[in-house]
Amino acid sequence: MSETPILEVNGLKQYFKVNRKYTVKAVDDVSFKIYPGETYGLVGESGSGKSTIGRAIIRLYNPTAGSIVFDGKEISGRISKEDNQFLRINMQMIFQDPMACLNPRQKISDIIAQGLDIHKAYRSPQERAAKVAGILAKVGLSPEHASRYPHQLSGGQRQRVGIARALIMNPKLVIADECISALDVSIQAQVVNLMKDIQEETKSSYLFVAHDLSMVKYISDRIGVLHLGHLLETGTNEEIFSNPVHPYTKSLISAIPIPNPKVERGRVAESYDYKTSGIDYGKGKMKLVSGQHYVRATEQEYLEWTS
Repeated sequence: MSETPILEVNGLKQYFKVNRKYTVKAVDDVSFKIYPGETYGLVGESGSGKSTIGRAIIRLYNPTAGSIVFDGKEISGRISKEDNQFLRINMQMIFQDPMACLNPRQKISDIIAQGLDIHKAYRSPQERAAKVAGILAKVGLSPEHASRYPHQLSGGQRQRVGIARALIMNPKLVIADECISALDVSIQAQVVNLMKDIQEETKSSYLFVAHDLSMVKYISDRIGVLHLGHLLETGTNEEIFSNPVHPYTKSLISAIPIPNPKVERGRVAESYDYKTSGIDYGKGKMKLVSGQHYVRATEQEYLEWTS
């Protein structure tokens, strides 16, 4: 793994002002790094700010505060036209709902080639068609799908179209925003295996946003646990699952079903309530536990959790 991260997020904040008296702090002081060729899994319950982080990184939202450095370029503030074009080519996003993010009036070939058309990344119509056919084959679709419309495809096929649209530009970073949550379990496995195969071939990096811990454990190299807009714990795949430190992380892992009826009967899920926990995320800081395993805690909380 390269020592230079492809993406470095420091102190990211994303606030949404509802009215003069109330502001939603969707993301509050989140920091993490993604290295070339690795998958960073971002997990947490619904409403924790996972999708907001992905949209802020790719600049669908303007970050309220913090620093985002992508491939050595600062992209969190006002960026130049050249840097914006660099960002749009080298960072792509796979959205959660495969039907809502595809234009129902466009054919699949035009949807996939949208990035090529915008950035004029081909010399002739023949080259454009060849690139579309090549990426269709890579994601497991046949050439006949190019002339169809989104409503003529299944959910899994539409999600493959979304993956193809993101990958046709050969991006350095792909943000997968819960790209498997709307799919059947068998299709989820196919899509995740497809993403792993493509990653091995292209050496691209993934920010994999999901709430399915089992799937995140399967695809991710490192994992960050998010709750109420705060990054509570981050570390390698093995560290998070074998040695969870934060009580919220422990509650998430304890809720994973075990595919063994005898063991599953005895499984007891731990409960965690932020309001009664006595923990204040706003006062906590990321502390190094072991290796790259960081936990958000005050000094007293850190000693209590590790005792």
